[in-house]
Amino acid sequence: MVDNITSITEFILLGFPLGLRIQILLFGLFSLFYACTLLGNGVILGLISLDPRLHTPMYFFLSHLAVVDIAYACNTVPQMLVNLLKPDKPISFAGCLTQTFLFLTFAVTECLLLVVMSYDRYVAICHPLRYSAIMNWRICITLVLTSWTIGVLLSLIHLILLLPLPFCRFQKINHFFCEIMAVLKLACADTHINEIVVLAGAISVLVGPFTSIVISYMCILCAILRIQSGEGQRKAFSTCSSHLCVVGLFYGTAIIMYVGPRYGNPNEQKKYLLLFHSLFNPMLNPLIYSLRNLEVKNALKRVLLRLKNPRDSVKHSLFPESI
Repeated sequence: MVDNITSITEFILLGFPLGLRIQILLFGLFSLFYACTLLGNGVILGLISLDPRLHTPMYFFLSHLAVVDIAYACNTVPQMLVNLLKPDKPISFAGCLTQTFLFLTFAVTECLLLVVMSYDRYVAICHPLRYSAIMNWRICITLVLTSWTIGVLLSLIHLILLLPLPFCRFQKINHFFCEIMAVLKLACADTHINEIVVLAGAISVLVGPFTSIVISYMCILCAILRIQSGEGQRKAFSTCSSHLCVVGLFYGTAIIMYVGPRYGNPNEQKKYLLLFHSLFNPMLNPLIYSLRNLEVKNALKRVLLRLKNPRDSVKHSLFPESI
């Protein structure tokens, strides 16, 4: 056993073992998706910073979600694109562990940000008269900093448990990035504790927060149904439906990956689910918020109008504000 253990300095990511033509096709397709992710989330950040009407708690949280999505994609997609063109190109041991740490940090942070956003919608719709007092800027900043801090601390726990493990000479990771469970499979020691901590962490940041989001939206639905005005109901559904779509996409794939039952070939299933989670979710989020949210669409119109006529100032509210 001692002879089979060495000081690993690099890993090889197996990625998707497909033909050369298909890999080149996927490289172009994934590059397009990656560019759309950066552009879409960049537009969301730009709109929130440029339009004063979006300087509200809801869009403050959305701006951090866009930052997480950009960082999420930048952490995994470039290495995947490199592997599609050069499958044998290794990633350093330090780079691999850094990628694992950042992936976990951004994943946990996004989980918690989605909970914070659901709480914001709950207060806005169920307690509208107290919204300004409850969701003041001090509370908003505290909630965001707490989400980032918990994400970093939980990821550090996994990293600290991962670092002492010895790795065998077989250094091929059956994944397109250094996902923690795929890395643990290469360890030449008992990883039972690591796996328990991963499962416990997944349950704590997925099942618990998802349950709280479901309860929040049950209360929101009851409050919306009590709204007498049809216009008020439409505005409430407009602001909540986009967040619900994002929650469904994120938590649905994450729970299946880390908490759900295993069927068939779980490693391959998890790989493709993580591809959707890492590449398509960050790309779809800005599309969902722009297509299903009236405030974002109206802000885009105002910014484009301002760029077209920079000397003109809009003195009156051209579009109704949503909840």
